[in-house]
Amino acid sequence: MTRQTRHQAFILALKKGLPQHCVLSDEEELRPYECDSLSTYKQLPLAVVIPESESQIITILALCRQFQIAVVPRGAGTGLSGGATPVLDAIVLSTARLNKILALDPVGRVAHVQPGVRNLAISDSAAHVGLYYAPDPSSQLACSIGGNVAENAGGVHCLKYGLTAHNVLRVRVVMMDGEILELGSQSLDSRGLDLLGLFIGSEGLLGIVTEVTVKLLPKPQIAQVILASFETVTQAGNAVAQIIAEGIIPAGLEMMDNTSIRMVEPFVQAGYDQQAAAILLCESDGNAEEVAEEILRMSDVLQRAGASQLTVSSSDVERATIWSGRKNAFPAAGRISPDYYCVDGTIPRKYLAQVLEAIALMQDKYGMVCANVFHAGDGNLHPLILFDANHEGAFQRAEAFGAEILALCVQLGGTITGEHGVGIEKLDSMCVQFSDAELQTFMAIKQAFDPAQLLNPSKAIPSLHRCAEMGRMHVRAGLTRFPELPRF
Repeated sequence: MTRQTRHQAFILALKKGLPQHCVLSDEEELRPYECDSLSTYKQLPLAVVIPESESQIITILALCRQFQIAVVPRGAGTGLSGGATPVLDAIVLSTARLNKILALDPVGRVAHVQPGVRNLAISDSAAHVGLYYAPDPSSQLACSIGGNVAENAGGVHCLKYGLTAHNVLRVRVVMMDGEILELGSQSLDSRGLDLLGLFIGSEGLLGIVTEVTVKLLPKPQIAQVILASFETVTQAGNAVAQIIAEGIIPAGLEMMDNTSIRMVEPFVQAGYDQQAAAILLCESDGNAEEVAEEILRMSDVLQRAGASQLTVSSSDVERATIWSGRKNAFPAAGRISPDYYCVDGTIPRKYLAQVLEAIALMQDKYGMVCANVFHAGDGNLHPLILFDANHEGAFQRAEAFGAEILALCVQLGGTITGEHGVGIEKLDSMCVQFSDAELQTFMAIKQAFDPAQLLNPSKAIPSLHRCAEMGRMHVRAGLTRFPELPRF
């Protein structure tokens, strides 16, 4: 059977085994699935399947095993590392129609949901009983809980409330061989090895999530945010370290440099000082007495650290306005630059100022502007490298710029990703962070869960032949490089 004949037989088998509306195979239907939110790399999938039940997922995986077709899981497509980018001769399996909230337990403070449920929809559904789901990525309006599990997503409040891994109790997973696993427990602890911890953040390499049980928290009585301006990034970086050193764990502690301030303020009018070298957003939540005390303590620390201006929100509307600038940093970047490349690394907090100064020097080296906006409280950087992909070599310079930032993160004791995942974007940087022995261990774990290597291949774990295996290509202005070369 030729490759083309095998593909045709596979798609025919999909259409026989699933309702017609669950299988997309025409080019115009496939085009929206050729990438995730890292749109630099694009590849049309062989087909897109959108199952409506767990049993349909089992059918899909059985056909993929039979025809040896790779499977790329996809949530809402909001990922920024290419984790849901199709690979050559693969299907995309979207969980978008598995979007039901199965149960809400206000007494046990848990919600039982399907993977296609939007992050914010969980909080919306629990609001009437005074509960909410804490992790809040910037894409929470659109991102799905299944994608959050795959990437171990965080958000601006992860310093106090943790990442996805700290807020998920249990997942139900379909393995590539069709076996169903239930990992974790609705209780606070479970016996045996922590397979739930292994699975969260595994980027679709180990199985397909079909159900998720998340923790719900009581909605804070009140929340206030301090907007602090600084004349130097060193002062702002030192203020972050001093807040934590005082034993204060803010609900949110975010930092933006002058480039990001000037990028965002004309877009959303959040009230940011455009002359400041950096600003901090420091939030406190809880009951009224706790918040009042913590706001006073943080204000004192910020003033001692050299803050030139302090504004404390006096209403929920003002608080939302102040946060709107941080939440809209990515859209603001898209407003002023044809393209941007978002880097996602972590560093120890004490090196914040040092890294920002180093990035400023890298801007001159690569001839590119970089806006820095990030989760300062846990040292999770999100430099936005602005460029125009229509300029020859611009994307390659942006990639090299980002790789140098990540190498610096590792050098200072940090990591190459905080919450966006490795995907295809950071495969080379994995070799900077991890030894050959560690990478072989990762591959052994992948082999144990997926011996046929059909689940999201060529992602997260680098191989020497990864480019040939993936068949991916860089598309710029709708054109591929070297179009005269054959594609296999």
